[in-house]
Amino acid sequence: MMLHGKVAIVIEGSRGIGCAASLLLANRGAKLVVHDPSQIDSAEKVATAIRSAGGEAIAYQADLREADQAAMLAAAAKQAFGRIDILVGGAEPSVEAAPFTDQSWASFADAFQGELRPAFVMTQAVIPYMTEQKFGRIIYVSSTHGKDPSPCMIAQGTAKGALNTFSTYIAQEFGPSGITANVVAHGFVDTVEASLLTEQEKAMISSFTPLGRVAKPEDVASVIAFLASDDARFLTGTYTPVTGGLSME
Repeated sequence: MMLHGKVAIVIEGSRGIGCAASLLLANRGAKLVVHDPSQIDSAEKVATAIRSAGGEAIAYQADLREADQAAMLAAAAKQAFGRIDILVGGAEPSVEAAPFTDQSWASFADAFQGELRPAFVMTQAVIPYMTEQKFGRIIYVSSTHGKDPSPCMIAQGTAKGALNTFSTYIAQEFGPSGITANVVAHGFVDTVEASLLTEQEKAMISSFTPLGRVAKPEDVASVIAFLASDDARFLTGTYTPVTGGLSME
């Protein structure tokens, strides 16, 4: 599943699952554009680690709710490395957890703006390059909230469900151009953001999980790398939950 000669853009590639994906794709030979929405230093830290290990990477900061910034990111990737083969996209916007009766339309709509707009504008930005070269791998990072409702997660879950559907339409429309689009959906992942949970709470999640532990970012990154590789050349429009069996298809 090596990726030599391929160029990957990883959205929010400086932390959590995105960071793990950036490092793994680079380890398998891809050239990386590591994105961060607000902190270029965070993206540069990951890019520096990739270069120190012998890889090629640049850092890029952009607000991907804005189409012009997405277009500039894609153009920077093309200028730096000559092509764009892989897009790993999946924003993790800050969404207030609240029951439906406490939701305002504004807060509900914010989840879509934070989740779907970056996927929409970044996909539009890279599609022309992928269509021209008759090759592309798009992997959207979703979560199981999009299919498995959880209390107080209606805004994020509905937005993630919309992302899942969006991916199937991209897969259908651009399959003839050699472009695949697939979804990787994670459940609870032990990242910095998960530090709010106690060890007892993590142990409880592990007890409900058939594989007996919570996910690490690298578990999700490995599936992303597979879908980016030629081993997944005949997969498109798929949804893969990476949950250790807690969610099954």
